[in-house]
Amino acid sequence: MKEREIEGAARRRKITGKWRYTWHLWVTLLLHIAAIVLFTRGFLLTRTELPHYSNSSDVSESQCLYSSSHNNTTTSSWTKPAVNRLIIIVLDALRFDFVAPSTFFPESKHWMDKLKVLKEVVSKSPTSAKIFKAIADPPTTSLQRLKGLTTGGLPTFVDVGNSFGAPAIVEDNFLNQLVQSGKKVVMMGDDTWTQLFPHHFERSYPYPSFNVKDLDTVDNGCIEHLFPSLYEDDWDVLISHFLGVDHAGHIFGVDSTQMTEKLEQYNSILEKVIEVLEKESGPGRLHENTLLVVMGDHGQTLNGDHGGGGAEEVETAIFAMSVKKPPSSVPVEYDTSSCQLDLDGKNVCVSSMQQLDFAVTMSALLGIPFPYGSIGQVNPELYALGAGSWNLDVSQQLSESDIWIQNYANILCINSWQVKRYIDAYSASSAVGFSSDDLSRVASVYAQAENHWLRSTKKLQLDKKDIDALVPALKKQIESYFNFLRTVAELARSKWTEFDLRMMGAGIAIMSISLMFQVLAILRANSQDGATLASSGYAWFFSASASAFFLLGMRAVSFLSNSFILEEGKVANFLLSTSGIVALRKSVVKGKLLKESVGFLLLSTFCRFGIEIGLSKQASTSAFMKEYTSWILNIASGLAVWNHAAEVVPILVLIILAFWLYKATSDIFFGWPRKIVVVCTILSYMLIIVHWITENNRYILAFMPESIGRIYIPRIVYAILLGQLLLLVFAQLFKGNSSDCKTNLVVKTTAMLSAWSSTVILLSGKQGPMVAFASIVGGYCIMRLCDIEDDAKNGPQRRLSIGPFPVMQWNLFATCLFFCSGHWCAFDGLHYGAAFIGFEEFMLVPQAIILTLDTYGFSIILPVFGLPFLVAMKYKADLGKHVLFTQLSQMYTTYGLITAIMTTFTIYCVTMHRRHLMVWGLFAPKFVFDVFGLLLTDVLICLASLYYFDQGKDGHNHN
Repeated sequence: MKEREIEGAARRRKITGKWRYTWHLWVTLLLHIAAIVLFTRGFLLTRTELPHYSNSSDVSESQCLYSSSHNNTTTSSWTKPAVNRLIIIVLDALRFDFVAPSTFFPESKHWMDKLKVLKEVVSKSPTSAKIFKAIADPPTTSLQRLKGLTTGGLPTFVDVGNSFGAPAIVEDNFLNQLVQSGKKVVMMGDDTWTQLFPHHFERSYPYPSFNVKDLDTVDNGCIEHLFPSLYEDDWDVLISHFLGVDHAGHIFGVDSTQMTEKLEQYNSILEKVIEVLEKESGPGRLHENTLLVVMGDHGQTLNGDHGGGGAEEVETAIFAMSVKKPPSSVPVEYDTSSCQLDLDGKNVCVSSMQQLDFAVTMSALLGIPFPYGSIGQVNPELYALGAGSWNLDVSQQLSESDIWIQNYANILCINSWQVKRYIDAYSASSAVGFSSDDLSRVASVYAQAENHWLRSTKKLQLDKKDIDALVPALKKQIESYFNFLRTVAELARSKWTEFDLRMMGAGIAIMSISLMFQVLAILRANSQDGATLASSGYAWFFSASASAFFLLGMRAVSFLSNSFILEEGKVANFLLSTSGIVALRKSVVKGKLLKESVGFLLLSTFCRFGIEIGLSKQASTSAFMKEYTSWILNIASGLAVWNHAAEVVPILVLIILAFWLYKATSDIFFGWPRKIVVVCTILSYMLIIVHWITENNRYILAFMPESIGRIYIPRIVYAILLGQLLLLVFAQLFKGNSSDCKTNLVVKTTAMLSAWSSTVILLSGKQGPMVAFASIVGGYCIMRLCDIEDDAKNGPQRRLSIGPFPVMQWNLFATCLFFCSGHWCAFDGLHYGAAFIGFEEFMLVPQAIILTLDTYGFSIILPVFGLPFLVAMKYKADLGKHVLFTQLSQMYTTYGLITAIMTTFTIYCVTMHRRHLMVWGLFAPKFVFDVFGLLLTDVLICLASLYYFDQGKDGHNHN
C-alpha cells in the first residue's frame, strides 16, 4: 500500500508547474464562453430581417383603390402625394414636457415652456399644426429609435450593442423608398444616419455624436447647413439631427442651466425655420407644399439617461406643421387631442400617437410605397395635415370631412394589405414565426375587414350612387382596419422575439455542468495534500460553508424577482450586513477582533448610504449628476462649507492613500521593478489631484493651459498604467530575492492593485478616493475576520484552508462597491462621460476599454487581483509553495463559483420571464451585465493565475 501511494505521488509530480493548480480555471472559462454563446444566440436573437422591398407595382396585387385606379393610368402609385417636400428636425432626447405647455402637468418646472414657438403656432393654426405625444418602443437608445422610425418595425434588444458602431440597415425602410422613388435626401447632424444609410443621401454633413461633453459641435454644424438648404431646390426631404439636449442631459441633467440654454437656442432656431417656410409658402415658391416635422427620437430621465422603458424615456414629442392650410380638421371620431389653456391663456391641443406609425404615415403623405416590414398605422391626425393639397370632387356631393374619410379609408386598405403581406411572408420565411393560433386570429380579423371592403365599401365608392350609405360604410371600414392593425401591433410587441429554446437549454445545461465542475475542483483542492488537508475531509468544508451557502442561496433566489433585481444593491448590502452580524457574534463569543467586527458593520452602513445615493440617481434625481458622475460633489450642495469640503476631502483622502501605499512599500521588501510600479502609482495620484484642480474653473493654474489638465494628464495616467503592467510582466522573469512565499505574494498583490488603482480612481471622479478608501478598510476587516473561524480545538491543520464564508463576504462587498460607485445593471447606469476623460473625440476600442474600467474597476478588477491577501493572512511560511498554490487555486475557484451561480440564476430568471413585460427593460440588461461580468471575472482569474502562481519546486516535502 505504501509503495502504491509513493507511485501515485510520483505520477502527480509529473504535472509540474502552475498548470497543475490552474488548468481547471481555464477549462471553466471555456465552459462559460460556450454556455453564454449558446444561450445568447437563443435569447438575444434579432427578429428575422426579410430581404424583400416594396415596389410601386406591388399595390396592384391588392383589392384596394390606389392612385391609378382613379386616374386609369398604367403607373401604379400607392397613395396620392399630399406634400411635395418634407423637413424633419430631430431634437435628440426631446422630452414630452419640453414641448407641451406646463399646464398639462401637475407641477410646473423651469425647463418647461421654453419651446414657445411650437405651442404658439399650434394655438394660432390648430388645423395646420399639431403637437403629439409620441410613444416609443424600448429600448430607447438612438440606434433602435432611428431604425424603428425609418423601418416602421419594432426594435430588437440585441441592437443595443451596436449603438457605438451602427451597422447599415439592410431591410426596407423609409429612406430606401425615397431613393427608389427618385426623391433626393439631404442630411446634417448626428453621424449615426450616415452609418445606418451610407448610400442614401444626395448631400450629407455628418458630425461625431458620442462626445457627450460637447454640447455644440453637432448643433452648430446643423445650423451652418440648415438655413442655406432651406433656400435650395435640390432636395425633397431634409433631415437635421441636433444632439445638444441629449448631451446636456447626460452631463448636467434636465434640471440644469445648460439644458435651459439649449432649449432656448432651439426655440430661436425653430422660429427662424418657420419664418422662412412661411415666407416661401406662396404659389410657385419653394415651400408651397412643405411639411415641417420637429420630433424627438426618445425621451430622457431627469438625470439625462435613456435606454429603458420608463415613461420619461419612451414619451417624446412630435410637432408637425403644413404650410398649405388643410380645409378642415380631422373628423372628431379620429381626434385624440386634449386641450388646455397655456400660461398666456391660449388654447393648445395635444394629440397622441405611436412612433411605430411614423414611417408609414410619412410614406403616405409623400406618395411612396410603404416599407415592406412596417407594421405601423397611418396616423389620421398627422395624415390630415396634408389634406390641403387634395382636389375636392364636388360632384360627389360629399362634405370636406366625408372626402377626408373616403381618402383615409383607401389609405388604410393599402396599409392593412401591406401589413398582412408582411406577416404572411415573415411567418413563411422565419425559422419560428408566429404560432398557428396567432396567425389564425390575424387572418380572421383581416378577413372580416376585407369582406366588408369587397362587398360594401369598394362597390359604393366605384358606383358613386348611394352617397348616404357610403359614409357609414367608410367609418365601419376604418374601424375594422384599425382593429386589424392594433391586433398585429399587439401580437408583434408580445411575441416578436424568436426565442430558440433548444439553444437556451443547451446553454443552461453547459452552465450547470460548469458549476458541478467548479465544485469538484474545490473538493479536489480541499483534499489534494494528504499531509495538510486530508484530515479535514469534506465534512469540514460543508460545515464551514453553512453560513456562506445561506447567503449565497438568499442572493441567488432574489434574482428570480424583478423587484429584488431593481433593489439588488440593497439586497447585497443587507446580506453583507448579515455576514457582519454573524462575524460580530463570533467575535463576542470568542473575545477577539471586536474592533474589526464593529468597523465592518459601520462600513456596511457607509455602503448603504452610497447605494442610496446611487439609487437616487437611478430614480431620476438629477441633483447628483455632474460631469464626473460623482455624487460626492453634491452632498448638501446648498451649503458653501459642504461645497468646499466636497472639493477638498477627496484630495485629502487620495493623499492618505498615497501615504499608506508608501508605508506599505517601506515596511516589506520590494524588488526594483515592483518598487517602480508603486512609485509610479503615487505619481499618478498626484497627477489626478492636478487634473481635478484644473477642472475646477476657480482654481485653474495660470501657468498651465487647461487642455493639459483636462486631456493630457488623464492620458499620462493611462500610459503609466500600461507601463506598470508591462513592468509587472517583466518582473515575472526575475526570481524574488526573498525565500518567504508569503512576503512575495503580498508584494505582488500590492504592486498589481496599486497599478490598477490610479486609473480606476481617475475614472470614478471625486468619489473614487472615498470608494477606494472603503474598499481598503473593508478588505482589511474581511482578512482579519478570517481568524474568527479558527478554533484551537480543531488543531493547526484545519486552519490552513480558506473557508467559503470570507470569500462570500469579499464577493458581496465587491457587489456593494459596484452600486456605491453610482452604477446599476442598466445601460443608463453606465457613466458614458467617463469614457471621454482624456478624449475629445470618439474612438471605439480605447473608450470601450475605459468604460469597462470605470464600470467594473472597483467591483471586479481590484477585488479579483486583491483576493490573494486572504491566503496571505492564513499562510504559514514554512509550508512551501504547494500549500500556497493549493489555497490560491481553491480560493479563486470558490470566488468564480459564487459569481457563476449568480449569473446562472440570472439566466434562469430571463428564461422564466422571457415573455415578461419588463424583459427588455430590466431582465435583458441584467443578463448582459452579469454575463459580461462573469466572463471578465473568469479572464482576470486566469490572468491572476499566470501572475501569482510561480513555477518551481515546493519548499516543503509532502510525500
